[in-house]
Amino acid sequence: MIDFNKKKGFIIDMDGVIYHGNRLLPGAADFVKWLQENGKQYLFLTNNSAKTPKELRQKLLRMNLDVPEKNFYTSALATASFIKEQAGECSAYVIGEAGLLNALYDAGITMNDVNPEYVIVGEGMTYSYETLTKAVNLVKGGARLIGANTDISGPVENGIAPGCGALVAPIEIATGKKAYFCGKPNPLMMRTGLRLLGCHSQEAVIVGDRMDTDIVAGTESGAQTVLVLSGVSTAATVRQYAYQPTEVLDGVGDIVKKARKNREKA
Repeated sequence: MIDFNKKKGFIIDMDGVIYHGNRLLPGAADFVKWLQENGKQYLFLTNNSAKTPKELRQKLLRMNLDVPEKNFYTSALATASFIKEQAGECSAYVIGEAGLLNALYDAGITMNDVNPEYVIVGEGMTYSYETLTKAVNLVKGGARLIGANTDISGPVENGIAPGCGALVAPIEIATGKKAYFCGKPNPLMMRTGLRLLGCHSQEAVIVGDRMDTDIVAGTESGAQTVLVLSGVSTAATVRQYAYQPTEVLDGVGDIVKKARKNREKA
């Protein structure tokens, strides 16, 4: 069992952990308040590439949660960092939203729909048959295929929505080329998160709702993990995996309850 009071840092997913769409999940406000009041280092590490850290901050503000912009890190930022390190100032054909586009622009990557070095795909409403066809032909012509994250779907208020992994799949099938994904569970993103927190993996807890991204990423980084059952993975799906979370809780509010109970015992 995890003694949450003794942990220095928390890396937390957002969709399915803090909210569904525009609906704050039970216990989320209490959890954020506990992190802030107890001086915990925390980072919202999300695979959603559509929004910028500033937009994520504003989204939480609309839910009456005040989280500084520096406390967010997205798969869009991870993607931009990876490509900048790999190729410097290059060009890309991008299917995605402001979060991905802004991160790429800030990294010195320009937009190019003629002969780009990369085709980069994230979540977004700009995905269409036209953009899919363009992406397929650019990859066939030699552009390298990058996906912001592997998520097949994500929770929304009225069910689920297709994720980046589902949007990349047709391009992979049509071209016979496999994408490289920069978001969780890519260890590069998790290592960046720990570095931003200033934490060693043994000092941190990874909190998420997906066994195939959050929990495997935490496990492979050497951190203890908490699976919350408020999003994608269920108690039944946990048993399908060889690796297991350190703890399984109904939601992030249970972290606060356990921390308070442990403090009362001490």
